[in-house]
Amino acid sequence: MQMSKALAIALVTVTALTASSAGWAGTTSLVINGRSHHLGSDYDWNENNLGIGIEYQLRQTGAWRKIIMANGFRDSNESMTYMAGFGLHRRLYETESLAGFHVYAGLNAFVMTREDVNDNRPFPGVLPSLSIGNRKVGVNLTYLPRQAVEEITRATMTDADTSGILFLQLKIGLSELLP
Repeated sequence: MQMSKALAIALVTVTALTASSAGWAGTTSLVINGRSHHLGSDYDWNENNLGIGIEYQLRQTGAWRKIIMANGFRDSNESMTYMAGFGLHRRLYETESLAGFHVYAGLNAFVMTREDVNDNRPFPGVLPSLSIGNRKVGVNLTYLPRQAVEEITRATMTDADTSGILFLQLKIGLSELLP
C-alpha cells in the first residue's frame, strides 16, 4: 500500500474512533467530493471529482473552528487522489435558526498525493476554504489559484488558459443523523 493511502486510511480511522469519545466532543461529517470547475479553461478536464471522506470538527470555543479531514477522490485527470489535513476557519456568520446556519472562511493545510505530481509521493499544501451550511448539511468550497498549483506541484499547468480551480464538496452531518 502506498504511503499516502496508508496516511489517509490512518487519519480516517483515528477520526472515526475518536468522534464518539467524550473527550473530543466534536461533530463528524461525511464528505462527498463532487465537482470542480477549471476557471477560463476550454480543455476537457474531469470535473466530476467523485470521492468520499470524513471531516471532524473539534469542540468549538469562540469564533474559530478547528477541523481534521481526510478524503479520496478522482482528480481532474481521472486518477485517484488522497489527502489528509487540518483546517482553521473563522466564523463569519452563525445563527441557531435554520438548524445552526453558518458561514465560515479559513485555510486548510494538508498532505496530498497525485499521480501526476512527484510520482504520487505526498506533498504539502495550504488552500483557502469557505464552508456554508448547518448542522445537517452544507457545502465546502476550495479555491486553487493557478500560481499555487504551479508552485506546490512545481509543474506548469497543462492548460495555459486555466486561471484557477474551484472544488466543491457536499457535507452531511453524521452527528445529527446517528445517535
